[in-house]
Amino acid sequence: MIFGSISYLNLLPFQVFMKRYIKHSGTKMALNYRKNVPSQINKALKSRHINGAFISSIESPRYDCTDLGIIANRAVYSVFVIEGEDKVDNESATSNQLAEVLDLKGEVIIGDKALTYYLNGGEGIDLATEWHKETNLPFVFARLCYNCYGESIKKMAKKFMHTPHKVPQYILKKEAKKRDITPKQLLWYLEHIEYKMNYKSKKSLKLFLKKASK
Repeated sequence: MIFGSISYLNLLPFQVFMKRYIKHSGTKMALNYRKNVPSQINKALKSRHINGAFISSIESPRYDCTDLGIIANRAVYSVFVIEGEDKVDNESATSNQLAEVLDLKGEVIIGDKALTYYLNGGEGIDLATEWHKETNLPFVFARLCYNCYGESIKKMAKKFMHTPHKVPQYILKKEAKKRDITPKQLLWYLEHIEYKMNYKSKKSLKLFLKKASK
């Protein structure tokens, strides 16, 4: 089984979990074998170069999916439309579409670079906040989906839901240093990310897909 991983901080707790899960379960899996940005992970799953991954929610109807996602209830602090000419982010799929659904003009930026931009004092429109203003619902940016090995991936997802999301200090320091932010800022950011999809997030995803299809 080959598992893809989005190379953003919002999945750090899951990446830490995966290392422990593989070690203790004896699962033979190439963790991060396809570590990349969301748009490339989407392509890798479609071409079956990977078997499972958190993929952009706009692409999720193509696949069988678990109840794990990357979800923000109000602000996410890593997905913005900033002032400037209309421009999509090539790393994105869902966020570009969300900006269009919300009829926002400007440049879309996502991921760790967007988080760093904000923490350095940059200003922009937080897309998760705007979605919540319009719908009173959280926004689902990605969802854990698969093209085979369904039972194994569903079992893994269930285990993650019932495991405390702790990131060791040495990993926090290492990952924060890579992005030129502090461990405290990284932890603050992760407080705004949810992973378990509930009734509201499923309702939100359904609404977004409906709006995006128009």
